[in-house]
Amino acid sequence: MLQTGLYAAAQRLPFLPLRAGLGSDVMRVNPELRTVTSPYGDGEELVAVPALRLDAALVHLNRADAAGNAEFLGPDLYFDDLFCAAADRAYLSCERIVPTAELAAGADLTRLRIHRWMVTGVVEAPNGAHFTSCAPDYGRDEEFQRAYAAAAKEPAAWERFRAEYLAGDEQDYQRAVAGRGGQA
Repeated sequence: MLQTGLYAAAQRLPFLPLRAGLGSDVMRVNPELRTVTSPYGDGEELVAVPALRLDAALVHLNRADAAGNAEFLGPDLYFDDLFCAAADRAYLSCERIVPTAELAAGADLTRLRIHRWMVTGVVEAPNGAHFTSCAPDYGRDEEFQRAYAAAAKEPAAWERFRAEYLAGDEQDYQRAVAGRGGQA
């Protein structure tokens, strides 16, 4: 349903029909959802999934050019293209900005899924997906993720975490992460 809502927004439609959710508690738990009847001979009843229009999208990919064309190199795009297309403004960070010719020359066309018309701004941000992954450039930093989750449970622990990792600028954060063996 999330994917369908993003598709609807990307196509600037108010909703798209979907079978998912019928016969489940989705309709009971979400009473704002409606159904529509197919206008064709089958008369099938479907869920009218509302468009999920976004004010802004923030995505991170492996490589991009300065115009906003981007390539993912890992196993999954994680709906980043749909987030960008469904948003009023989309901002792309990437591991490395490369010339357009370099991006186009070495890329498998199926991996160039973010296009300049979808993007408002681009910034090079090495290690920008930390503590999650940006495969194959780096994997998830599970130790850091555990420390983050543990710190969030208690105010004093959160203050220590904030002071160590979040109080400075991006360079301070990258140094702190690298200092504990992270991917910075």
